[in-house]
Amino acid sequence: MLENKAVIVTGAGGGIGRDFALAMAANGARVVVNDIGASVAGEGKDAGPAQKVVEEIKAKGGSAVANTDSVAEWESANRIVKCAIDSFQRIDVVVNNAGILRDRFFFNMSVEEWKAVIDVHLNGTFYVSRAAAPYFKSQNSGRYINMTSTSGLIGNLGQANYAAAKLGIAALSKSMALDMAKHKVTSNCIAPFAWSRMIGTIPAVTPEQKARVEKLKRMETAKIAPLAVYLASDASQEVTGQIFAVRANEIFLMSQNRPLRSVHRSEGWTPETIAEQAMPAMRAHFYALDRSQDVFSWDPV
Repeated sequence: MLENKAVIVTGAGGGIGRDFALAMAANGARVVVNDIGASVAGEGKDAGPAQKVVEEIKAKGGSAVANTDSVAEWESANRIVKCAIDSFQRIDVVVNNAGILRDRFFFNMSVEEWKAVIDVHLNGTFYVSRAAAPYFKSQNSGRYINMTSTSGLIGNLGQANYAAAKLGIAALSKSMALDMAKHKVTSNCIAPFAWSRMIGTIPAVTPEQKARVEKLKRMETAKIAPLAVYLASDASQEVTGQIFAVRANEIFLMSQNRPLRSVHRSEGWTPETIAEQAMPAMRAHFYALDRSQDVFSWDPV
């Protein structure tokens, strides 16, 4: 489905990103395997993971190059896109997958932990996407595939930085879809459920936590790749501005914010009438403080 297309996959040295890179290459794409080789917390740098994936692709007859530039800075993000242009003379698909975790309850989170996660996830998605945009516009085609998370779409404990970045990515992706539509460029999000190196940092102390981790282990990262390949292909031209979730063999189309309920008073509102009338009328439609596992409460199929 991707014959001769040039694809960038960030954070492709392992986990979901690695499976994306392998699947894209298996479907005919030429792949820039980007990964700085850092820890889950974003520390350190190692060219090994990206190069190993490149070698896997080449061993199967595919075409790929390794890149170790960071998505978290504008200049290095531009080098990632330039790597595709220099190597393959074009860029057709950007998969914004790179990510780190710095989990901490909001009231204990440091400014550094906040900024580090925002820089990689949200700023990184913007930087790489923006660097590719002139090429997409000039060729009147292109695909953005952005990784969001139910941590932001629904909620999770101890992930204020990650949740904010991931919900920000969903909004950014929609804006990209709107702004690039006239250039026949699409932009969609995937929220993955899968056992990966990042998810492996989830605490598993209580019986509930241990049960959740065991459930996650049954969801393979490779299950996410077919949707990414489809969204990267010409077959997905009419699919844009959407948010999908993948959980084992399930694919979900996620809702987007729309009005649920309205109340009005011709004479206007006071704080007292809001308390007496507006809130009671709306209360049945309030959202609970759900977490992702509360909403997706059944076992993976």
